[in-house]
Amino acid sequence: MVQIIKDKDELKTFLKAAGCKLVVVEFSAKWCGPCKRIYPLIRAMSLQYGNVMFANVDVDDSKELAQEYHINSVPTFQMFKQTQKVTLFSRLKRATCCYGNGFVSEPIFEFCGADAQKLEAKIQELM
Repeated sequence: MVQIIKDKDELKTFLKAAGCKLVVVEFSAKWCGPCKRIYPLIRAMSLQYGNVMFANVDVDDSKELAQEYHINSVPTFQMFKQTQKVTLFSRLKRATCCYGNGFVSEPIFEFCGADAQKLEAKIQELM
């Protein structure tokens, strides 16, 4: 099942409820053709991957969330674990405390576009 998120409080509650599970949040819009095409695939993935939680945020209905999460195009998918966005640094910090001078945490587990294969590959990688 894909949970519809309308505001910041709903998203916080949803992320907390997920605990250690992977959370996939799709930022989309009703008028977006690629968003309409990928939504049934996301719904199918939500049934297939019972240990992953899925949510959808409509950027027009939730402008505050779209701004806070720096959404510039739709659909955009962001991955979360333990209420935090998954980044390269969050994946590496268990193994090392630093990665050299000037290391910047990039949101590599965020991507734009309606690529179901890429989404499923990331889900499988992060589960």
